[in-house]
Amino acid sequence: MLVDKLVKKSNEKQWLVYLLKCANNSLYCGVTNDINKRLRQHNGEITGGSKYTHANAPCKLVYQEYVKDRSTAQQRECEIKTMKRGEKLKLLEGIGFLQ
Repeated sequence: MLVDKLVKKSNEKQWLVYLLKCANNSLYCGVTNDINKRLRQHNGEITGGSKYTHANAPCKLVYQEYVKDRSTAQQRECEIKTMKRGEKLKLLEGIGFLQ
């Protein structure tokens, strides 16, 4: 039934690509379907997260981009990770970002 599909769809967590600004002013890119939990992991509040962000905490969420699925999120993460810092900063400013 269509209504059941809509309800199920609305309860699913949406995938996103995110950028964190770490205490050392670096930018860290990742993907998740639960940004609040992932940010807590990166900042060492709960288990998980990367060694890099733990070593450079606290980290602040500065960018998030919602995508249709995990595969798309990972592809976009790869694109962002290959960008130079200046390009990432333009992305944060909303300059030159087309989609």
